[in-house]
Amino acid sequence: MSNPVTNYKCPACTGPLHFAGQSGRLECEYCGSSYDVREMEELYAKEEAAAAAAQAEAESQEEKAWDVEAAGGEWGEDGERMRAWTCPSCGAQLLCEETTAATSCPYCGNPAVVPGQFAGVRKPDYILPFKLTKENAMAALKEHYKGKFLLPKAFVEENHIREIKGVYVPFWLFDSQAEVDMTFHATNSDTHREGDYLVTNTRHYEVRRSGRIGFERVPVDGSSKMSDDFMDSIEPYDYKELKPFSTAYLPGFLADKYDVDADAASRRADSRCTNTALSSVRNTVIGYETVTVKSQRVDLQRGKVKYAILPIWMLSTQWNGKHYLFAMNGQTGKMVGDLPADGKKLWTAFFCLAAGASVLLSLFFSGPLGRFVGGLFS
Repeated sequence: MSNPVTNYKCPACTGPLHFAGQSGRLECEYCGSSYDVREMEELYAKEEAAAAAAQAEAESQEEKAWDVEAAGGEWGEDGERMRAWTCPSCGAQLLCEETTAATSCPYCGNPAVVPGQFAGVRKPDYILPFKLTKENAMAALKEHYKGKFLLPKAFVEENHIREIKGVYVPFWLFDSQAEVDMTFHATNSDTHREGDYLVTNTRHYEVRRSGRIGFERVPVDGSSKMSDDFMDSIEPYDYKELKPFSTAYLPGFLADKYDVDADAASRRADSRCTNTALSSVRNTVIGYETVTVKSQRVDLQRGKVKYAILPIWMLSTQWNGKHYLFAMNGQTGKMVGDLPADGKKLWTAFFCLAAGASVLLSLFFSGPLGRFVGGLFS
């Protein structure tokens, strides 16, 4: 097995180092710094040891599982008043009160939703009641349409708005602590004139940040049918209004049955906590023209997990054979969704942009600068 190759870089500017026979030192041709060979070997030995320790720490992190035992509970007598519905079109499994006689799937709009036996799901710890009404959701969707020049006119008609349904979507709420350690290479520079030359002086810095960040109730949806991008976009929720779960909040709404359990959702929780921790620490490095991450380490201390259902107004509709889904935060009114584009309007916009670009190019080449550029190639 061959030995790994080490590419030595300048600690000051990260440029490549080469050995200079005359000086017997490692020199940087970019910033002029020079280093003793033994000094660099010791430095890289420390960095390799730190990298190995970070790798071992990362592997040990995988063994520190989330505490999911306390997430959710048994339904007991409440379960006797609930019914499960399964959509034969998209497979969505929905929960509703026993008095619900007929409904349609909020994900695909299929009306053939059949009542079945209620089983196989844990009872939520919390519920965040709907704060906004169906009328609020209809108004928000109309507002969402405004200013969308490429939106087909027929898509905005009233019949596309009446299918909005209120759904309690399952979420796993994760608590954790993250210890972060990051180092950065940063630079500032200034330019001044010396005779006929412009001279740029660049100052190099090594910046280190470390600290602890706490996370409470990081949400990860437990429904594979809901787009993660949608769910992220309609955040945040005000958890101060969370209530202990009660079936009294369910009449008139559906509740999605989770098909992504807490263990499966924990991978996304890891990613959200880690990325947020790194981003938060990175944002503290200010006052420099350039900042490059040299090393980073996150020690995620996973905590307890709770199960909650959160309110979302949803619209599922078909347009020209395609499925469009909209979601609105039932507490704050934040709306997200995909919109179709009118083909004729799209081509009109394209030709308008092309015509505008043509006019700009014509003005450019007919002006003095254009004649100058043309002369260079004549």
